[in-house]
Amino acid sequence: MKKIAIILAGGEGLRAGGGEPKQFRMLCDKPALWWSLKAFKEEDPTTQLIVVVHPNFIYEWEQTMQEMAADEQFEQTIVCGGRSRWHSVSNALMEVTAREDMLIAVHDGARPLIKPEMIRRGWEAAKAHGAVVPAIPLSDSIRRMDNATDSHSVPRRDYVAVQTPQVFDATILKEGYAMPESPDFTDDASVVEAIGRRIFLYDGDPDNIKITYPRDIEHAEIIMRSK
Repeated sequence: MKKIAIILAGGEGLRAGGGEPKQFRMLCDKPALWWSLKAFKEEDPTTQLIVVVHPNFIYEWEQTMQEMAADEQFEQTIVCGGRSRWHSVSNALMEVTAREDMLIAVHDGARPLIKPEMIRRGWEAAKAHGAVVPAIPLSDSIRRMDNATDSHSVPRRDYVAVQTPQVFDATILKEGYAMPESPDFTDDASVVEAIGRRIFLYDGDPDNIKITYPRDIEHAEIIMRSK
């Protein structure tokens, strides 16, 4: 089974502070983005990596990888990011010729704490079901907004929080991204659902946090050092 991992680092990600995209902020002495690549290669060294990088930072990322030790460099195809997540994934898929025995994982480069065990669960679930996303139960109570000022409580048990990597049979994902972009496409699962495919869930990981703000870097380092 051919495995391809598309790692998305195409945004500017400046809310994390530091004057550079959050994917390139240092996390335990390595760029945050590097840790995702490492996890996929640890799970299976044969996995093909396609890294989507903001056009303003492609040279910086290439230089960063070249300056790392030989055993810390990973062979990868670098693709230019688009104006939206949908365009970035579309750009990456242009590098892929889909076939029946191929799986594609799409992962946020801003989730550097992804573990090889979780990646393995995603591959196995996608092999069985064709289109899968990781999810974790909600710990906070939630409310549904009725309008700008009113809301009502909804059962927390009816909802889950979705993470990445979202994993698909390659032909299914390519079919989904053959459609025009829509405002309803918030992730890859929403694209695939739009062509009538059922989405299955597999177990996510509470530690698989997404870095968005400066405090998230600190939180990620605490989790990483504790492991």
